[in-house]
Amino acid sequence: MFDLDGVLYVGEHAVRGAPDHLARVRSAGVHVAFVTNNASRPPAAVAEKLSGLGMPASSTDVVTSAQAAARVLLDRYGEGAPVSVLGALGLREALTEVGLVPVAVDDDRAVAIVSGFGPDVRWREVMRAATLVRSGLPWVASNTDLTLPTPEGISPGHGALVELVSRFSGVDPVVAGKPHPPLLRETVRRVGGERPLMVGDRLDTDIEAGHHSGVDSLLVLTGVTGLEELAAARPTLRPTYVATDLGGLFDAHPLPERHPDGWTLGGWTARVDGGRLEVTGDGDRDDWWRVVASASWQFRDDTTRPVDTHGLVPPGTDPAG
Repeated sequence: MFDLDGVLYVGEHAVRGAPDHLARVRSAGVHVAFVTNNASRPPAAVAEKLSGLGMPASSTDVVTSAQAAARVLLDRYGEGAPVSVLGALGLREALTEVGLVPVAVDDDRAVAIVSGFGPDVRWREVMRAATLVRSGLPWVASNTDLTLPTPEGISPGHGALVELVSRFSGVDPVVAGKPHPPLLRETVRRVGGERPLMVGDRLDTDIEAGHHSGVDSLLVLTGVTGLEELAAARPTLRPTYVATDLGGLFDAHPLPERHPDGWTLGGWTARVDGGRLEVTGDGDRDDWWRVVASASWQFRDDTTRPVDTHGLVPPGTDPAG
C-alpha cells in the first residue's frame, strides 16, 4: 500500500527510481495499491497522474479516504441512504459508487453528513454543516490533514475545517483517512493480499495508520520525515522498517544489536552520550538509519525525552543543504 506524495512523486515529478522499483514489485506478483487521504480527486484522476509519471495505474488500484468514508457510511446506513456532502467531486463519486445518495448540505432527508477537502466549498455550506453537526447529525470526515501541498506552497487542508466545525459543535467526527483504520481496511478489502505493508513518508499518517490497523510499515526518507522526526518518534509513530528509498522493498532489514558501547549494525555504531546522539563507523546508508533509530528510541523510552541530533549529518547528505 503506497502513499503518493513523498513516496512515488513529489509535486509533478516522480521520485528518482520510483517507476523502476514499482515495476519490480509488480513483476514479483505482489498486489499493489495507491492509498491517499486526498478526498477531492477521483481515483481515475490519481491513476492518470501516476501513469503520466511512468507508473501505470488504473482507477481500481487507487483507494481514497473518500471511498473509506463511503464504506463507513454504507455499513451504518445501507444502500440508498441520503448523505449530505461537504466537499468535492471525489467525495460525491465515492458515495454513488457504493449505492449511497449524495445530497446538498441543507437537504432535510440526510441521515448523516460527510466532509472532505473541497476548494470550492462555500462558507454558508460550512456554517450549515456545523449547525447540523451541533444539532446531532452524525458526521464522518474523510481525513484530518491540517496541511495540503499546492503549487503555491503549503496550504490549509481539510483538517483545518474539521477543527473549526469540531470546536463550534463540540463533536469529533468519525475519521476515515490515515492514521485511522478505515482507509487501510478498505484498501485490503478492495485489493486483497495476506501480508499487507504500508509504505509511506509521514510518521503521523502513514506509519501511525499501520500501527492502528495492525499492519507492518516501511518508512522511506524521500518525503517529509528527516533525522529529527524519526529520532523523536514515540512508539505509535515508529515504522517496522526504514530505508532511504523504495529500494528498501527488496533488501533484508537486519536488526541492530545492543552492546555496552551502543547499537551496532553493518559497520556503524550509534550511542547517546549526555543526551546527544553520536554515530561512528562506515557502511550502508540504510544501516546508519537503523542504528540511529534504535539508539534514539531506546533513549526516549528510558528518559521520555527526545535525543539531541544537532550537528549529526546522515551519510549521502550534502552538509551545505
